[in-house]
Amino acid sequence: MKTVRWGIIGCGDVTEVKSGPAFQQAENSSLVAVMRRNGEKAKDYAERHGVPKWYDKAEDLIHDDEVDAVYIATPPSSHKEYTLLAAEAGKPVYVEKPMADRSGECEEMVEACEKHGVPLFVAYYRRSLPRFLKVKELIEDGEIGEVRFASIQQTQQLIAKEEDGSWPWRVLPEKSGAGLFYDVGSHTLDLFEYLLGPLQDVKGSAHNLAGSYPAEDTVSGTWRFGSGAVGTGVWNFSSYKNEDLNRIVGTEGEIVFSSFDQKPITLLTESVEKTFNIDHPKHIQHPHIQSIVNELTGTGTCPSTGRTALRTNCVMDEMLEGYYK
Repeated sequence: MKTVRWGIIGCGDVTEVKSGPAFQQAENSSLVAVMRRNGEKAKDYAERHGVPKWYDKAEDLIHDDEVDAVYIATPPSSHKEYTLLAAEAGKPVYVEKPMADRSGECEEMVEACEKHGVPLFVAYYRRSLPRFLKVKELIEDGEIGEVRFASIQQTQQLIAKEEDGSWPWRVLPEKSGAGLFYDVGSHTLDLFEYLLGPLQDVKGSAHNLAGSYPAEDTVSGTWRFGSGAVGTGVWNFSSYKNEDLNRIVGTEGEIVFSSFDQKPITLLTESVEKTFNIDHPKHIQHPHIQSIVNELTGTGTCPSTGRTALRTNCVMDEMLEGYYK
């Protein structure tokens, strides 16, 4: 391909700013079609964003000859279905995270894409953001020596119900696969694998302490990295405050940073404290989408594939083992 012509399945909130415009702004990329089951909403999105075509059936978009690659931005419960349809049509797939409800479905998606010879990419876009590439650079340059342990602490206040009194799909296990742990916790787990290597010997525990959500609201876990360093994490989504804190500690210092907040990255050693202010781009998925386009046009590679995302799903499944039966 010289230019990748994209079609979006599920042009909802995430595509308004985070991803949708980036398909139009990336080099050698264009957005030519969008789909939503509500045709009026699909038409409205297309008109507001200058997209030539809109559909209310995913199959019609997938089989459009002018669509080269498909971005799936629906809730996780339909990721496998649309990925398999796109793979059968010979279209490269970019799917939102988490990749699917469970790792078994992720495996099917990977195998289908490999069978039909099409690449599969996943929206763990923190792997492509300058902010986290700086963290990776500090580690690889030996600024904190040999890594000994890493920790994740993420808390959020209870999210509100929809106007009709229902819970958002992100805390409905039948649509999201689990709760907010799957939706937002997956980002940091995937990032830690990218920064420090595969998470092994994973153990976890899940609970619904507040009893508000249909899904779990608290997850804790431990693991070991391939290097031998250890890791711990706790996620609570019924707390009194929002907090997002990651620490990577080595023999000569530590790095403190957030996954979602844009607070400065802090490098601490016995003699030095440095901060790095690196803002996210306006359309946060832009660098990641550019890396996908580069791979499809033969000029680069994307760091998040179906295989890497499958491992993240496996880690989450291990932490939730026994909670969902």
